[in-house]
Amino acid sequence: MVEKIKDFCSRFYLAIIIIFLYAPILVLIVLSFNNSRSRVTWGGFTLDWYQRLFSNSQIMEALGTTLVLAFSSALIATVIGVLAALGINAMRQRNYQIMMAATNIPMLNADIVTGIALMLWFVHFLELGFGSVLIAHITFNIPYVILSVMPKIKQMNVSIYEAARDLGANAVYGFFTVILPQLAGGIVAGFFMAFTMSMDDFVITYFTKGPGINTLSTMIYGEIRKGIKPEMYALSTIIFVIILVILLIVNYFPQGNKKTEKGGYER
Repeated sequence: MVEKIKDFCSRFYLAIIIIFLYAPILVLIVLSFNNSRSRVTWGGFTLDWYQRLFSNSQIMEALGTTLVLAFSSALIATVIGVLAALGINAMRQRNYQIMMAATNIPMLNADIVTGIALMLWFVHFLELGFGSVLIAHITFNIPYVILSVMPKIKQMNVSIYEAARDLGANAVYGFFTVILPQLAGGIVAGFFMAFTMSMDDFVITYFTKGPGINTLSTMIYGEIRKGIKPEMYALSTIIFVIILVILLIVNYFPQGNKKTEKGGYER
């Protein structure tokens, strides 16, 4: 009896958490098909907001800027972060601890402090614009990449790289054929983490962007007083569905290649 009560409580607790997490998203999706601008009145099913979304040049421009900024900053931060992680791992224990502490500071620091500090630096040395926002995003993305790659470096089998060198492979060839494949999981995780953080950022972008530069977050912030357009509900729904599909693909296909007990592979 006690076990049944515990099982019921755990399931109920999990259901409450899921409801709190996904109920707002469900409301957002429903509103994206609502024919009324009101958030409390159902005006019938419509796809007009999706049509207006793709014909809204302001939203499309902000979306394009956001995607280019997120992809570019994530890619550059991933390259720098991987090299930095390898360098930090090769340091002595004391220097390693100092560098890891320095890596954690930007993550623990308040975004508004980082944003203002970068803004003051850019004002003196660089004109505010797309370049300043890109540098700012690369700056706060690098720690996420380092911390994503570092566990994979700790798990890496160095003997394989040393064996490759003994067999005649040079350092560059050994790095790309031996080390990188072992770090692939951490690199991909770091890239997607950086991409997500860049798309989601508002505070640092707000302080470091120049006139005429708008991302989705800054554009939505500017429209709060006037009211958020229903087109943004449609865009948010599309982004959510794309992310959901990617997660399903990533979690499904690895299961299709698991080894069976007989030595074959499941499909």
